[in-house]
Amino acid sequence: MIRVLGGHQTDFARTGASLYDMLREACLGALESAGVPAQDVQVAHVGNLAGELFAGQAHLGGMVAAMDPAWSMLPASRHEAACASGSMAVLAAMADLEAGRYDVALVAGVELMRNVGAKEAAQHLGCAAWAGREAQGADFPWPALFAEIADAVDARHGLAHEHLARIAEINHGNALRNPLAQTRSWTFPDGCFGADDALNPPVEGRLRKYDCGRITDGAAAVVLASDRYGRPGPAISGWGHRTAPMLLKDKLATRGPYLFPHLRRAALDTYERAGLSGPGDVDVIETHDCFTITEYVALDHLGLTPPGESWRAVESGEIEFGGSLPVNPSGGLIGLGHPVGATGVRMLYDAARQVSGTAGECQVEGARTALTLNIGGSCTTVALFAVTA
Repeated sequence: MIRVLGGHQTDFARTGASLYDMLREACLGALESAGVPAQDVQVAHVGNLAGELFAGQAHLGGMVAAMDPAWSMLPASRHEAACASGSMAVLAAMADLEAGRYDVALVAGVELMRNVGAKEAAQHLGCAAWAGREAQGADFPWPALFAEIADAVDARHGLAHEHLARIAEINHGNALRNPLAQTRSWTFPDGCFGADDALNPPVEGRLRKYDCGRITDGAAAVVLASDRYGRPGPAISGWGHRTAPMLLKDKLATRGPYLFPHLRRAALDTYERAGLSGPGDVDVIETHDCFTITEYVALDHLGLTPPGESWRAVESGEIEFGGSLPVNPSGGLIGLGHPVGATGVRMLYDAARQVSGTAGECQVEGARTALTLNIGGSCTTVALFAVTA
């Protein structure tokens, strides 16, 4: 079994730090949290999407090797799968540990995105779509693509904006409890989550301001170990990973109950590997909500409702902080923030904190099993982890 011994997240509201500074804080903070000396770490994996575009910087594994003299010859590598980059780093580290190559791995994710203007940042992030073939002419490529997903949901099942608005309201409300959340000090005027063009202006298609996650700087890191290392900690009991064709139009299923069959398959893979019957065996979920429609789609694909009926989980209050299956108690990507390469690692860290009862004001009472869902691109790469106490 692979165990999460500790972790660290930077303050996602902070700006002005360099890639290295954020990465170093997260890595050394994770060591301190885990109580693991630097010399016990045998391999490192880093998730990052666009260091070259935002900072002119690649080769981030070498930055880890520069952090401590004990790591001057540490095997280290970088992984990229758009917004799922951090989860790919986790999977690579797990494979190393499960193969018996190493007993202790450091996994980190980092992204610097707030050092340029919003439109330039949006264009940089557009590299995770198929350049020259989709989102052409859009000022903001990702809101445009996820607006297409919302249109596809509407065409197949119907979609009411009030359900998306409620997801935004819940996640922003959760973020107010999180001392590291990007939006923790924000105020929200009455009606701002609704369809008022002044309070909640359209961005692309049917998606509005509060339907969209924000550009975020930040890093997160965890220390993973095999049971050979002899330390207790929350266990990664199951995982799922599937990749679909790059173009959104090639992914959207025209038949069958699920819009993204590969996402449903990855969820079932995770439940099976973890010995879970489904979401009824899960106490808390950290899911991708780069846009409200992303979480809306996740709800039925994870099995909280029948296909096409995600609205039921929203209306019932099931996904609220005090509901029967809280979703994104951290605030999610919309409330907590979304430094792209760090998100998958941050989700795993929060899942481990939940099941160990150390999530502070974000703690879901009695949580013993947590599930994460991390999505890259227009649902191209999907990765899930089940974490148990």
